[in-house]
Amino acid sequence: MAKKGNRVQVILECTEHKASGKPGTSRYITTKNKKNTPDRMELKKFNPILNKMTVHKEIK
Repeated sequence: MAKKGNRVQVILECTEHKASGKPGTSRYITTKNKKNTPDRMELKKFNPILNKMTVHKEIK
């Protein structure tokens, strides 16, 4: 049975990683309430490849 409500799963991807030229990607999966936050999410998360906190934006 499917879950009810406005909560959807979103993927967050690092914005600084592409410019660094290092291989791989830093992505996180989280959920958000579409009713409360209709625009794209933007969170500071840890990027293990760059080894620092960077801004991750919602993709898709």
